[in-house]
Amino acid sequence: MPAKGKHRRTRTQRLTRTLAVATTGGAALALPLIGAAGAHAAQSDSAQTAQTYTVRAGDSLAKIADAQHVSGGWKKLYEDNRDAVGADPSLIRPGLKLTVGAEAEASTQSKDAAADSASATAEKKTAQPAADTSTASTGFVAPVDGATEGTPYHQSGSMWSSGYHTGTDFVVPTGTSVKAVGAGTVVTAGWGGAYGNQVVIKLADGYYAQYAHLSSISVSSGDAVTAGQQLGLSGATGNVTGPHLHFEIRTTPDYGSDIDPLAYLRSQGVSV
Repeated sequence: MPAKGKHRRTRTQRLTRTLAVATTGGAALALPLIGAAGAHAAQSDSAQTAQTYTVRAGDSLAKIADAQHVSGGWKKLYEDNRDAVGADPSLIRPGLKLTVGAEAEASTQSKDAAADSASATAEKKTAQPAADTSTASTGFVAPVDGATEGTPYHQSGSMWSSGYHTGTDFVVPTGTSVKAVGAGTVVTAGWGGAYGNQVVIKLADGYYAQYAHLSSISVSSGDAVTAGQQLGLSGATGNVTGPHLHFEIRTTPDYGSDIDPLAYLRSQGVSV
């Protein structure tokens, strides 16, 4: 018989499994916790289907697409990596990382550069200079003054996916005034990937003029411009080896519709 006033206390057992307890109207329901980490890992494994390829010297999108067996060829590879490559698929630099096998995400560098360019454009818009009046008799002018020609139009090379240079380079120092060759409307003004800061205007005759690698931009999309008006300043943004102006004349605003830019300007009475 136990001693008076003393009772044996039942020792509570420790649970070895983790339970989630939900109380409903005073009743406790014990539920085992689901392994969320395991489900997370399964999702990550299923998403990691793409491969990363680092561009080497001498590479082109066509060469990479062929070697990596990309369905759809270089056009598909460019489409999946457009934000990283930029507006010109013929300009890819060694060290650039491409996603093969799935759509690539926009590179942080391109996004940051675009934001910086937009900010700079907004600041400069209030200080836009007046148009230059030194136009040719036809109303056309050269895109820059006193420049020497660098890489010519249609120069062949493996660095260009199209197999040739799609514009003409004018060798000028950073900060040189870049002008509208004729009257028209700005259709693009901002970051262009490999082209760096660029401006594209639709000329009055329906052709398009592109200006690339600018250090700053003085106009915005939708602006009407006159021949000789400053569009920005030359520079070395984007994929370049030194400061210059890359200039193109196109039949559409898109890459691949280029024509000889110097022949076009000469047909308009401009001495270049």
